[in-house]
Amino acid sequence: MFEKLRRNLTEALRLALAGLRVVLLLAWSAIKPLLAVLFQVVAALVLLFEEWGWKPLSDALAWLARFPLLAKLEALISRLPPYAALMVFALPTAILLPVKLVAMWLLAKGQLATATATFIAAKIASTALVARIFILTRSSLMRIGWFASAYNWFIPWKDRLFAEIRASWVWRYGRMVKTRIRHEFKQAWASWAPGMRSALSRMTEEVRAIWHRYFGSST
Repeated sequence: MFEKLRRNLTEALRLALAGLRVVLLLAWSAIKPLLAVLFQVVAALVLLFEEWGWKPLSDALAWLARFPLLAKLEALISRLPPYAALMVFALPTAILLPVKLVAMWLLAKGQLATATATFIAAKIASTALVARIFILTRSSLMRIGWFASAYNWFIPWKDRLFAEIRASWVWRYGRMVKTRIRHEFKQAWASWAPGMRSALSRMTEEVRAIWHRYFGSST
């Protein structure tokens, strides 16, 4: 009797697992296209941020390096040994992690705008610093065996992935949006620039007049 009950329970469990497997496969088939689109959107956003953000932010920090103190600091970083360079390379992420946690705390408090602005600012600062530090420390970092192996694996994989993303409709639509935004900005700047220059000129003249009125007689 117990043997028959065991066999019945085993068969029922097998049928239940088979039914669950069918349900999961159907559910996966239903959500897989949605996940693929979501992945394309996220990956395209990452690529857009890298393409539009990494180099300009790195160039901005390179411009700041014209100041003597920052130039000396960059020269010191570029001469670091491999693992010291690795620590400096990881430093921006570690420093700005608390800021991102603050953004999450603000989000939990319902302060969506402040949380979003804080997170974006931290992300931009982190990206700028990581991009610039990598340029300065790349030769040292590539002397670390596992880092060089990971880098040499990651870059071709990333290039293949980004080539697929660039062929997707999400990327093409993003490029269209970028072109439209740039065009709208140029048109807006063309209409605003004369007024802004005129206002700046008037402001300059007023400042000069005030300066001469109060300080001109003493010079």
